Amino acid sequence: MESETSEVTAGQYQLSHLRAIEAQSMHIIREVAAEFERPVLLFSGGKDSVVMLRMAQKAFWPGKIPFPVMHIDTGHNFPEVLKFRDSIVEELEATLLVASVQDSIDAGRSFEEAGVDPSRNRLQTRTLLDAIAEYKFDAVFGGARRDEEKARAKERVFSFRDEFGQWDPKNQRPELWSLYNGRHQVGEHIRVFPISDWTELDVWQYIGQEGLELPSIYYAHRREVFRRDGMLLSPGEFVHPRDGEEVFEAVVRYRTVGDMTCTGAVESTAADVDDIILEVAASRLTERGATRADDRVSEAAMEDRKREGYF
Repeated sequence: MESETSEVTAGQYQLSHLRAIEAQSMHIIREVAAEFERPVLLFSGGKDSVVMLRMAQKAFWPGKIPFPVMHIDTGHNFPEVLKFRDSIVEELEATLLVASVQDSIDAGRSFEEAGVDPSRNRLQTRTLLDAIAEYKFDAVFGGARRDEEKARAKERVFSFRDEFGQWDPKNQRPELWSLYNGRHQVGEHIRVFPISDWTELDVWQYIGQEGLELPSIYYAHRREVFRRDGMLLSPGEFVHPRDGEEVFEAVVRYRTVGDMTCTGAVESTAADVDDIILEVAASRLTERGATRADDRVSEAAMEDRKREGYF
């Protein structure tokens, strides 16, 4: 009898915690909609942006989401993720903007990396900043969380960007309680992180609670992979095994989705949300630390990209 009581209490606590952080995040989203003229929500089709989109939907229900969603498309995306992105945006009747890295390259604004298996992940920054300038966005929602990486732990919820779209961690506004300072000059903008205080476990528990759909690659499936620098990459049009890198089949899933050239899978048999929650609860590596090659360039790799205008 005692164990049953404890189980109910734990379930009630989890529900209460999720409702509390959901309410905080929805307050931030509504605050931005009230305070800014041209906000936009970045949407990659990944789990964090799906959670943000869900809260935006709930924040303005029964009305439609009052701002567009935008995907920075590297051209090297997982097909499953693009298919999911288009279906969910259509279902919600949201306005989707796609800013293309390929268009930036064609216009001479960005240049392909040299070398073997070049990645376009870093090229997203120029495309993002150009899109912000083109559409005159003054607030940009992102799904970054402080538990992902050290540089992201430095972020405020309202993160100021100067007229060049750059971030200076020493030039940010204090945030007291739920008071956010969105003041900015023309040409400047604010990056807004509604789920900054969430953890990966919170995200998955919320996905389970809300019954949210995700791209299929988040769940365990059999896939051809090869091992590089401790990561499992999937061979394809943009990723090629090098000499000595053997392709084999494994049951894997992706903890994060991004550019195919730098996003790795993990071996896992977690085929549903409940299994993934158990797996994440036991993990001691963040999803970016375990599966993103772009964060392994140096200890300051993420911070360097953020200073340039990346999320």
